[in-house]
Formats: sequence, C-alpha cells, structure tokens
Amino acid sequence: MDAHLRDLRYFVAVAEELSFTKAASERLFISQPALSKQIRQLEAGLRVKLLTRDRRTVTLTKAGEVMLSQARLVLAQWERTQCAVAEAAAAGDTTLTVGFQTRIGRGLIPAVTTRMAHVLPEWTLLFRQVSWRDPTAGLSDAEVDVAIAWLPVPDDGQLDWRVVATEQRWVALPAGHRLEARPTVTLAELEGEPFIALPAAAGPLRGFWLAADERTTEPRIAAEAATAEETFEAVAAGLGVALLAAGNAEIYRRDDVICRPVTDIPPSELAVVWRRHDGRRAVRVFVDACHRCLCAP
Repeated sequence: MDAHLRDLRYFVAVAEELSFTKAASERLFISQPALSKQIRQLEAGLRVKLLTRDRRTVTLTKAGEVMLSQARLVLAQWERTQCAVAEAAAAGDTTLTVGFQTRIGRGLIPAVTTRMAHVLPEWTLLFRQVSWRDPTAGLSDAEVDVAIAWLPVPDDGQLDWRVVATEQRWVALPAGHRLEARPTVTLAELEGEPFIALPAAAGPLRGFWLAADERTTEPRIAAEAATAEETFEAVAAGLGVALLAAGNAEIYRRDDVICRPVTDIPPSELAVVWRRHDGRRAVRVFVDACHRCLCAP
C-alpha cells in the first residue's frame, strides 16, 4: 500500500493531539468523520492498528509509536525537498507573489515595494487576492510565496508569521441600522443580530470574526461571504452585520455601510505569513520590510 503524504499528516495530527476532535478542528480544518475515515483506511492499508480509541481517549499502539516517528521523518524530508526544489526554481524566478484576503492599505505596499527595489532591485512583487475559503491565504498550495493575513492562521507546523499591526475590531452595519447613532457598541448589543460569516472552510478565522470565543450565545448566521467585497455588499443589502478591523473600516468606507468600534472584545492582528521552510532571502527581506513599515518607532 502506498500512503499519501496527506494520510501521514492526518495521522501525525491525531497522534500528537491524541484527539480526533482537536486534530480535525484546530489543525486540519476537516470534519471529524472524514478524519476518522482516512485513519481507518491508513490502518487497513498497512494491516495494522495504529491507534486505540474509545469514547474518551486516544492512545498510540506500539506500531503507532513507530509510525509516528517514521511519519515525522518522511514529512520533514518532504519539506526539505520542497524547499530545495523551490530554491532551484527561484534561481531563475525573481517574482515574489503576495497573497491577501482584504485590501492591504496602511501604506504597506508602497513602503515594501520601495524597500524591495532598494535591497533586491531584480525582484518584482505580484499581489494576488485569495478567497476566505483558504485560511492560509494561498500559502498551503504554493499559490503565493508570502501573505498579508489576519490571524489566526492554521498552526500545523507549516507556517510562520510575524504580527505587523494590532487593530480594534469594529462592526459594519447597514445604513439606517438601530445602532447607527451610537459612537461605540458592545458585543452584547450585537448578540441578537444576524451576522455575515466567513465560509466554514476558513476554520478558526471564521470564529474570530464572529467573536465566537467572547459570546454567550451562538451567532445567528444570515449569509456567508468568500471575500471582503461580498461581505460589504451583504451588509449594505441589510442581510446582516459583520466584524472588521479598524483599518479596514477606513479602507472600505462607503455611504451605505456604517462602521462603529466594538469596545469589549480583543483586537485583531494583521501578520505577514510565510512557509516555515522557505529560507529565500527575498522572503526575509519582504517580512522585514513589512515589520519596518508598520512597527518601526
């Protein structure tokens, strides 16, 4: 039987978390039944039991312990292979593709472009918008080289990030909304409101922009939006409200949407994100330029 790298990643996630639920929802962003099915298929193909599970616990068998150590080695070797291939390809490729999911603004693009032109004049920056359906903003499938993304991003050992901005969360309301006259609002005042949500595939990022951790009740989902533009159109149409970063309230300013600060929830964090094993100088320069632009005193 030839196991796929995906199967090994799935197994390692379960083995390290010793929980199908945590591995599925917090690391892999797939359903628990789908994860269980893949693990069963892996065990069937190997004709060995890797995990012992009951209704409360998951433990590794002796074979599972061996499998975990070997799977880690295989995945690490594959990461090194990808890095070596990327470096070889980069020798003739001087374009750095930057993923983003909301407009970047904040003076970042001109500042970073200027810095890159000074340090690496042979390199060109290419910007690509990615749907909310990809919580890695294009990094997981190598669609982009780096990304400007809102945290949280998947913490599966594949990505690194550096926070470049911390901004209060605001709420976008349709013009004429009952809270329009308020200078600020609280989450309690929004509890009963219908919300425009990110797609389920966005994982924990969907929950963050619904303030799921701070709520006392489940949010009412009126609609889902795959891009920021879709979100604002849905809000303007009166379908619901949506949380957003303070900087985006200015960037996406429009007459039919009213934005107000939400005073009692933690702020949002904007980060520059890259693949952990991508050691190219162009990536390092881009990351440092982003930090220098928004974080330098």
